Amino acid sequence: MPTLQLAALTFANRPSQLPLLSRLADILAASPAVTHLMVRGSLAHGTADRLSDVDFVVGVQDAELPAFVEALDDLMSIEAGALLPGWRDTIVADLGGVGMVFLVPDDGHLHQIDLYLAPAARIPRLRATVATALLLDREPAPTTTEEAAVAERFAAEFFAQPRTCAELLIEHLVLAVLLHKRIKRGQRFIAYSEWHRLHTATKDLIKTALAPTSRFWGWYQLREEIAITPIGRTCLGDLETAISGPAVPLAADVDAAVERTLALVERACPEALSGLENAIAAYRAYLELM
Repeated sequence: MPTLQLAALTFANRPSQLPLLSRLADILAASPAVTHLMVRGSLAHGTADRLSDVDFVVGVQDAELPAFVEALDDLMSIEAGALLPGWRDTIVADLGGVGMVFLVPDDGHLHQIDLYLAPAARIPRLRATVATALLLDREPAPTTTEEAAVAERFAAEFFAQPRTCAELLIEHLVLAVLLHKRIKRGQRFIAYSEWHRLHTATKDLIKTALAPTSRFWGWYQLREEIAITPIGRTCLGDLETAISGPAVPLAADVDAAVERTLALVERACPEALSGLENAIAAYRAYLELM
């Protein structure tokens, strides 16, 4: 097991998330595919509060990146205790890799864990442009041009994959946690942005469930495509309720949106709940504690 360079980070921050950060770092560093492990965001800058997420940049051997990402849900669930499968992070900046967000319970709280997985060949450039605290620096194996191309192609295709109803449900649940943090911190502009993103996820969920072969982009032709069945009209009613709310939500608005989404999923695509029943019950309990 490699020695992780946690001393400087501990001295600078002494954050409440440090035991969780250390445990996750050990889990990730145990894989021989991982070449670099860095912390970024407030934990790296010494400005973390009790609501701060744990934000890692993980360098992975270029040739191993697709397999590592494929195994990440199992790794985070079995080893780290993640409550739900990871959400493909559509908010994170493009740094040449892929971003995933997990919700991990620890010490009675639900923590947001951001993992940005980048090909090892891109790490020097990334370290020059992104402020990070280095925890692990392992010399990567030589990377061929073909291996670098595989990693680059995988990263480009990762977010192009159509999202399933289950993935869109998880997006709602993750965004709700983010919104609760923004509201508690008074970050109204960011809360506005993430609230709109949640409404868009509701629209995408309805279209994925009821009009999966839609030829129309975004918000166009929703009534024409969706409101042709009783279920469709009810789902559009849910969407009307969502977009008719406040521009910047209160905590109660976020909680109501989660319950509305769960009811929508049960009505329009109940198979998306398969295997997630216990996780969602636990999620609700943690949300009440936020």
